Amino acid sequence: MKYFILICALAALSAPSALAAKITTTGQLIAALQKKYANKWYRTATFVQKTINIDKDGHRKEEIWFEALSVPGSLRIDFTPTKDGNGILFTDNKIYVFKNGKADNPRSFVHPLMVLGFDMYRLPRAEVIERLKGCHFDLSILREDKWQGRPVYVVGAKRGDLHSAQFWIDKKNLYFVRMLSPAGKDGSQTQEIQFNKYRKLAGGWMSPEVIFMTDGKVTTIEEYSEIRGNVALDPRLFDPQFFATVHWKE
Repeated sequence: MKYFILICALAALSAPSALAAKITTTGQLIAALQKKYANKWYRTATFVQKTINIDKDGHRKEEIWFEALSVPGSLRIDFTPTKDGNGILFTDNKIYVFKNGKADNPRSFVHPLMVLGFDMYRLPRAEVIERLKGCHFDLSILREDKWQGRPVYVVGAKRGDLHSAQFWIDKKNLYFVRMLSPAGKDGSQTQEIQFNKYRKLAGGWMSPEVIFMTDGKVTTIEEYSEIRGNVALDPRLFDPQFFATVHWKE
């Protein structure tokens, strides 16, 4: 009798209704990652970023930036020394560039890396879809592939196309790992951005290494340290009028 019960149990587990539904559309992918991290993904984060810019001759220039996130929607970058009041603020779908504590005229901008790396875990699904469309990803295309030895979902490009706007999502952990898009004045170049070396952070994940490439050549490397999640942050950090006077790190 016990063997009969065991066989029935195994049969039930192998039935289609008991297996995870196969993801075949971008909408299903967004739904799956939001379900996985529902009410878990951190709302704020801070980190120190070493920015390494590499010119065409291979010369490297290093800078230290202080960054603060409020998810969804806001990213603040302070260039050091912070007392000079130089940096960038992304908030309310706008970008502000500060010099000597004063901002230029803001312009509308949806940061694709903010959406893919952070915001899609906290925004309503319909809003995520609209922002991804606004970043020129063809959401009707979804396929599976491998990246750095791991299975991934690829949205926006068919197999063999490494130029069209596309993003890659790790299949197991459902976090963003790679983006490619046309670049240059005429769009003939290809920009690639990688989020590497993920580590767990406050119910979610953070990639402490970000690599930017143009036509396969590395142009910028970002390395994060002092990473903290769910930090209590002054809301004024993300208000343009307080950029020069309120800082999370001096």
